Amino acid sequence: PDVNPGNCWAFRGSQGFAVIRLSGIIRPTAVTLEHIPKALSPQGTIPSAPKDFAVYGLKEEGEEEGLLLGQFTYNHDGDPIQTFYLEGDAVGTYQLVELRVLSNWGHPEYTCIYRFRVHGEP
Repeated sequence: PDVNPGNCWAFRGSQGFAVIRLSGIIRPTAVTLEHIPKALSPQGTIPSAPKDFAVYGLKEEGEEEGLLLGQFTYNHDGDPIQTFYLEGDAVGTYQLVELRVLSNWGHPEYTCIYRFRVHGEP
């Protein structure tokens, strides 16, 4: 994938969400969130990176509130590709996963996500 600065899915503000339809039904075990490293940023900082985020499993489209699978913090000083493991054995199986960004690292206008992956077992 192209991880050049600006080639991201951007949304206005510091909060937003995306619902992803997976290719099949899986039991999610982890998610990976990716942003560009600070070294690639023209300013040397990444305030548009997500900070706090939550992941939900949804049983069907249009579902108002899915099951919370985990809440995490992306470390803007860490590796640009970070994997977060979902806790518990009663996670369930899903074909829809919601990424809900709760805050970013300080950018007042927008938040950028370069790549989001869901890992799991069929």
